[in-house]
Amino acid sequence: MQLTPIVSVRVSQVKRGAPRWKSLSGAASAIILSLLFLASGIWKLTDLDAAAQRMVQSLVPVGLSMPAALAVAAGETLAGVMLLLPRSRRWGAWLAGLMLVLFMLYIGVFYNRLLGEDCNCFPWIQRVVGPAFFAGDAAMLALAGLAGWGSSQPQDGARAAIALGCVCLAAGGAYLLAASRRNHAVVPETVMVDGRRLALHRGRFLLYFFDPECSHCFSVAQEMARKDWGTTRIVVLATREQRFASSFLTDTRLRAGISPDSDTLRKALPFTDPPYAVAVDQGRVVAMFNSGQMEDAEYYATLQRLGFLKGETQ
Repeated sequence: MQLTPIVSVRVSQVKRGAPRWKSLSGAASAIILSLLFLASGIWKLTDLDAAAQRMVQSLVPVGLSMPAALAVAAGETLAGVMLLLPRSRRWGAWLAGLMLVLFMLYIGVFYNRLLGEDCNCFPWIQRVVGPAFFAGDAAMLALAGLAGWGSSQPQDGARAAIALGCVCLAAGGAYLLAASRRNHAVVPETVMVDGRRLALHRGRFLLYFFDPECSHCFSVAQEMARKDWGTTRIVVLATREQRFASSFLTDTRLRAGISPDSDTLRKALPFTDPPYAVAVDQGRVVAMFNSGQMEDAEYYATLQRLGFLKGETQ
């Protein structure tokens, strides 16, 4: 008769202990996943132009690259914040899981074209598209599942709404900052071109940053060589292997001056990967073009509207 209460007490202790372990595992998974998503989202928000360029490299259309970068950055940041809030943790886990599934589906659709390419999803973490990529995202998806499974029913819609509002404000501020950087970019007064000082505040110049071993840079330069640039002077700047700059111009038949000041100008005009072009009119930056934009006819149409290009092919 005395064993029954003891057994019932022990059973009740086990029942009380199970939710505790469940919540602890969910909280640990949520914190780990939150740190990853916050690092990725905030990293993108601090440099939306670079994030948009990485979107183009991931085969997102140029016209959608900035909206995509903004949406992904805001979504990752919001998911990271909500994963840290116990009362909205399950919503954060659902959002993180949804983004991971959509991302894996997107990579799966374009797998053959993206195979071996850098993912650039997270700062400080080098990943390339391949089988290991899906394994890593599956691990994060498992963390999202544990975080949702170990969390309580969402109960605080007000805090979630506040988090959404704050993230939207941060995303809007990041976009305005990126636009301000583009509109207020400043180039040095002079640069070295073909061994002589060239004043950039006198006339129109197109600064073309390239990698001599980049096939994309080569094809863009070949297309540029077919255009009539009028009085616009093209200045090419090698981002690496400067010694190959002359042979690059010879092979592409692009008529341009060679400047060794790539590192100096990249500090004033930051970008991720070449090719990259900057239109300078009387020392003022009037347009900048990333690698994806330079594949589009709008690149030449914009330069023609700005007076940099006559438009006729040679």
